[in-house]
Amino acid sequence: MKPTLADRISISPDVVFQEVCGETVLLDLAKERYFGLDEVGTRIWQLFMEHKTLGAVFEVMREEYEVEAVRLEEDLLAHVGELADAGLITLGGGQHAPAP
Repeated sequence: MKPTLADRISISPDVVFQEVCGETVLLDLAKERYFGLDEVGTRIWQLFMEHKTLGAVFEVMREEYEVEAVRLEEDLLAHVGELADAGLITLGGGQHAPAP
């Protein structure tokens, strides 16, 4: 399933994470696999914990980063798709998110 800004985000209960020097290390306890996130990936992860929809994450990032809305949406959804494919997060349908 391709993520959309209307999706709700849930971090897998099997994932533990630690921020180190502005980057984040994720450990999937179920699969015993490590993942690393750069500064932007770390900020996205932090926003996952603060907001429940990708639309809300998108809006905060639009305020914090100087990037075109279309590019931000494409990059965010691609990153989220990779995290979901790895089983680190799950996505569910939500209410319609505001258009960028």
